[in-house]
Amino acid sequence: MATSSKVGSIARAHANWHWGEIAFWCLALACGFVFPSRYLIMTDIVRLALFALSLDLILGYAGIVSLGHAAFFGIGAYGAGLLALHGIVTQPVLALVVAGLAATVVGFLTSFLVIRGVDLTRLMVTLGIALLLEALAERYSNITGGTDGLQGIEMAPLLGLFSFDMFGKTGFFYALAVLFVLFLAARRVVHSPFGLSLRAIKNNPLRAAAIGVPVNRRLIAIYTLAAFYAGIAGALFTQTTQLASLDVFSFERSADLMLVLVIGGTGYLYGGLIGAVVFRMLQEFFSNLTPQYWQFWIGLVLVVIVLVGRARLHRWVLFVPNLLLRQFGGQKAAVAVPESDAS
Repeated sequence: MATSSKVGSIARAHANWHWGEIAFWCLALACGFVFPSRYLIMTDIVRLALFALSLDLILGYAGIVSLGHAAFFGIGAYGAGLLALHGIVTQPVLALVVAGLAATVVGFLTSFLVIRGVDLTRLMVTLGIALLLEALAERYSNITGGTDGLQGIEMAPLLGLFSFDMFGKTGFFYALAVLFVLFLAARRVVHSPFGLSLRAIKNNPLRAAAIGVPVNRRLIAIYTLAAFYAGIAGALFTQTTQLASLDVFSFERSADLMLVLVIGGTGYLYGGLIGAVVFRMLQEFFSNLTPQYWQFWIGLVLVVIVLVGRARLHRWVLFVPNLLLRQFGGQKAAVAVPESDAS
């Protein structure tokens, strides 16, 4: 009984908002006003952060490894593009939800294949699903546009009031609002009894099943939810760029997502968000510095992370913010690496 009470108190403590989290979101919102000339890249970072968040739900909390998460991103991207192109759903927010639901259906149907295997099998199955969907999109080029992608996509004004401008201002605040809402939902999920059961499954699925946790149903549920999040990220990509091509299904998109989580860490929702910011900023910096060899420098950064350790790097980066929060707020920043990722 005492152990159960202790677990509950720890879960409630993690579910509470901390100063670091509030500062993180205030900083993200402030960037929209401080850097008005960087809306396009900031929108790209927000989309990537949401995409990484979707993978973290299955990798960091359920232990499902995926190399084909771009499958659901692509479904959402083409879903939003086709809805806008043919005037089926003209309201961007509604189209966003419909495209996300389309990815959810595909995620639910394919989840039965994914949960049957272990890590290596899941890698191959998820990669195969993404490659299959890419091949189908290329095969039915009369619908998807083939290698040329969808042409002539025009998005209606957001809520009938805010038009998508070429500078990306509307797109950035729209994408940031969607990310925040879905983050709140994901935060509620991972701190619920459902989320705790996912952690138990990740740590030891046999023991979780022995104590009565329906392992397969939990994995199907979180995989389907992650597909919805990835579909929303793909739909945001199409709505903010007015573009959808076969590239949305590419292996490189899924691989970049894994790199983002390597940088930011898994098992805490801010890992994907921080990783997306760092990855895109490094990519832009190195591509401007050496356009031909930027991938080499990204790889070198990853090697340093592995050798030095992500936990130590995070402590260095967060030393000053934590010092200020201890001084004025009486607590540490919440953006820190959990014990499970410190190794």
